[in-house]
Amino acid sequence: MQELISKVVKEISDTCCREEIFLRGPKRQMPQRDQIILLIEELRKVMFPGYFSDESDDYFLGHTLNRIWNMLYAQLKLAFSYGNPDADEVKARAQQVCGEFFAQIPEIQRMLVKDVEAEFEGDPAAQSRAEVIFSYPGLFAIFVYRVAHELYQKKVPFIPRIMTEYAHSLTGIDINAGAQIGEYFFIDHGTGIVIGETTEIGAHVKLYQGVTLGALSTRNGQMLSGKKRHPTIEDNVTIYANATILGGDTVIGEGAVIGGNTFITWPVPKNARITRDMVPPKNNCEK
Repeated sequence: MQELISKVVKEISDTCCREEIFLRGPKRQMPQRDQIILLIEELRKVMFPGYFSDESDDYFLGHTLNRIWNMLYAQLKLAFSYGNPDADEVKARAQQVCGEFFAQIPEIQRMLVKDVEAEFEGDPAAQSRAEVIFSYPGLFAIFVYRVAHELYQKKVPFIPRIMTEYAHSLTGIDINAGAQIGEYFFIDHGTGIVIGETTEIGAHVKLYQGVTLGALSTRNGQMLSGKKRHPTIEDNVTIYANATILGGDTVIGEGAVIGGNTFITWPVPKNARITRDMVPPKNNCEK
């Protein structure tokens, strides 16, 4: 057994030495996933005071924010140090991003309050706003997205994706941190929703379970990085269950209603009503 284990260790070590993707050495540490998950839970106590902790006074908020700063700063240093040997530059960048993120916390909370209102007003089954905050997976996914999006905008590696994939694993809702989503965002049921990186969503938009806002064929892989690949959804649009909307040139006009189980790769005009049996314009069909 020991001979076999020694052989396996050598083969794994040799592979790690040959392949660039494997972590070797102190200069290529990764952020700690468990700490990032804990950071999310601590931020939720601040965004919704009194809901996820027994305390909510100013002392508690200040103490919690101090703890969040230390946690975030430590994880940012790990993220920025990946491939960067300049320790002073890493510390300065982590300090800068921490400050910029903290300055945005009140605005994130303001947006989340509107999201709570959208969820409550949009769902007649909701008994109270407190129930929405405590129980709704859609709101949790939106909360994590809004936090992760701030870090994504500051070009923080690893951490935004870890955050949104954590929410994805708990809720079945996959929102890329790069998406741009306006206020009063409503997700009902939520399971199976996918929102791609370059998606743009306006205000007062409602999505139901199974909706995909995705890209057309990604066979070109990394050549498409940074390009607009996902649709634009304008204000006051409702998209019902299992609708699929694809492509960077696809714009769903303000006030449109997209029926369930539709497949759309063409622009939809303002206030249109689209059902699965409608025939798309021929000049807009994917070849």
